[in-house]
Order: sequence, then structure tokens, then C-alpha cells
Amino acid sequence: MGAVSPVPFVDEVLMRKVEERIIIPTIEGIQEQKLEYTGFVFIGLIRVNNEPYVIEYNCRMGDPETEVVLPRLKNDFVELLWALAKGKLAAIDIAIEERSATTIMLVSGGYPESYEKGKTISGISSVKESIVFHAGTKETENGAVTNGGRVIALTSFGADFKEALAISSKSAEKIGFEGKYYRKDIGFDL
Repeated sequence: MGAVSPVPFVDEVLMRKVEERIIIPTIEGIQEQKLEYTGFVFIGLIRVNNEPYVIEYNCRMGDPETEVVLPRLKNDFVELLWALAKGKLAAIDIAIEERSATTIMLVSGGYPESYEKGKTISGISSVKESIVFHAGTKETENGAVTNGGRVIALTSFGADFKEALAISSKSAEKIGFEGKYYRKDIGFDL
């Protein structure tokens, strides 16, 4: 329903724990198994008493994490994928946007259970401060309509996550469709 990047509580100490206890052993495990793997290793983590724990592994980017992480890449994403495919990713300096980013997902009423489709979406063109990612939308003769549970992701930048979140929330108010719902507590625990 939403995401924040970077997570403000991840300091050097916690990041070192993540690298030493999770990332390095994961990569070493892939190598020990002699797996010829090229692609994403997305590691979902949780922090308990300032200790990192794995809650999931994926061989893809997740949603809405993708919409908050990829916009922070300053590199051309296609060039990164090309370098990865050619085995030359290590030669590229990956540049990350310093500003914080947040994503808020607008969903259809009833999501994740039963929800209706075909609801007219208004206000997309009025969103200027956020990136609008279409997820569960469909273009018709009369404009965009809902076509899934997760309808639109709104990603915004700010000096910190609170500023970025305020911009995403403002943008969320500009878009309308029957049954629209979004979480207003993203980042409340940060």
C-alpha cells in the first residue's frame, strides 16, 4: 500500500549487520550451489530489537517497492540491465538520488478481496509533483478506468520522507474514482 526510501532508521551499524548476516551469506550460498543466476535478489527484511531478519526472498522487485526504489536511481536503468546481462555490472558506479522518496498506492474499494472494475478515473493530469505509475488501469474511449485492485502508485521526492509523503498524499487527493482507498498511515512508525 506504500513504501519509503531510504528507510530513516537504517544506520551504518544496521546496514553492516544486513550485509554481513544476510546479503553476503545469500550471495555465497548462490555461488556454493553453483547457480548461474543473473537478476534481482530482493530481500524483504524486518527489524526486531535493532536486529535484521529475512521475511522473504524474491527473484524480482516487489510492488510498491519498485516504484519507490527505481526512481532514486540516477543511472539509466536499461544500461544497468544491459551491463548485468553482459556480466559488466560491477564496472558501473551506481548513483542514487539523495532525496527521500515515498509511494502511496491508490486501490479500488474492497481490495485485496472483491473489487469492482470500470470506475472512471479523474484528476490524473492535475498531478504535477508526483510520478504517476499506472497499475490497474485501462484506457477507454472515455478515458482511464480502474481495471485492478491496485490502481495507481504515486511516487514523490522530498528532503526527507515526511516531505515526500506530504506531496504523495496531496497528489492522492487530486485523483478520484468511485471506491478509491489509500493508506494514510504510511511511515507512521518511522
